[in-house]
Amino acid sequence: MSDDALMSFRTEVRTWLEENCPQEMRDGASGEDAIVWGGRNWEFKSDAQKLWLERMAAKGWTVPTWPVEYGGAGLDRAHHKILIDEMRKMGARVPLQSFGIWMLGPALLAFGTHEQKLQYLPPIARGEVRWCQGYSEPGAGSDLASVQTKAESDGDHYVVNGQKIWTSYADKADCIFALVRTDRDAPKHLGITFLLIDMETPGVSTKPIRLISGKSPFCETFFDDVRVPKANVVGTENRGWDVAKHLLTHEREMISGGGQGLLGGRPLGAVLNEQDGGLTDPVLRAEAMGCEVDALAVALTLERYKDQAESGGGVGDASAMLKYAGTELNKRRHELMMSAGGADALTWDGKHDGLAADWLRTKANSIEGGTSEVMLSIISRRVLGLPA
Repeated sequence: MSDDALMSFRTEVRTWLEENCPQEMRDGASGEDAIVWGGRNWEFKSDAQKLWLERMAAKGWTVPTWPVEYGGAGLDRAHHKILIDEMRKMGARVPLQSFGIWMLGPALLAFGTHEQKLQYLPPIARGEVRWCQGYSEPGAGSDLASVQTKAESDGDHYVVNGQKIWTSYADKADCIFALVRTDRDAPKHLGITFLLIDMETPGVSTKPIRLISGKSPFCETFFDDVRVPKANVVGTENRGWDVAKHLLTHEREMISGGGQGLLGGRPLGAVLNEQDGGLTDPVLRAEAMGCEVDALAVALTLERYKDQAESGGGVGDASAMLKYAGTELNKRRHELMMSAGGADALTWDGKHDGLAADWLRTKANSIEGGTSEVMLSIISRRVLGLPA
């Protein structure tokens, strides 16, 4: 693609955004109140929020790199970067965020049948269906291949029984993509199947897990004699681990890049300067500068691996490195913000409203998708080639 063609596309994007992005959606907001998760029961917070999603979905820009027939715009990386850059310059909000976009979509594109892609991907792109992830179980967290939720064959259906835990937003989701065991005699990495389940199916129930913050983003999810069509298998029966590994790569990439969102995409120094007296402590100033330099390095590395993935090289085990670096960096950022805020920052209300909750949330980032310790183990063995 020539530079002139890319410049022409940039002009087209800028013009379209100016004409179609509602003024209310140009504040750059990225907090929980600004996120649109979508779904059958989603309630928009404003007409502008709804209009912005509808316009972006019609353009294919909620999932810009997905093929057009599946609800995307078919953009390559170069054009996608231009779209992101122009949205950032305007301060345009991300119109739709979901596990369907971040995780299930890439897995379906890689392993799903054409019929499955046509059935599931366009509703995800339009924000019509909200998905959650059914991986972890009480006895299978970091050792995910030890899942015991079973799916027994019964004609053209499976009968699913078992429990998942730490299922994010399961009580608000319409569907769940889950790992179930279909062959109990096979080695633990085999005999697992990747299954799509509608949360309204009889026998599916959820129980929110209340956190210290009073919020309940996580749930226990129960399956009691849940009948699921075998047509809902993604990939091959008993080879769901292949799909799970592919999806985990995208989940770790998503988590590694999520740290910027907790600060609204703003530099740490700018956030700290807004606190009383500004950022005057020389030690904190130096540590903030170090964090921002490391953040640039992580962001550039993430972009490099995304470019590599588009060219067919894939990311593979390097996703563990990205996930570890991104989440540990985000923990450092928030530790600095807590130090700068002093004792006042520990309160749930007041001038530092939300900071303590965000700080605690960064700890979860280093656990979900594989703990930091597990990521270091993967890096040492599979990236660096060190002996086990």
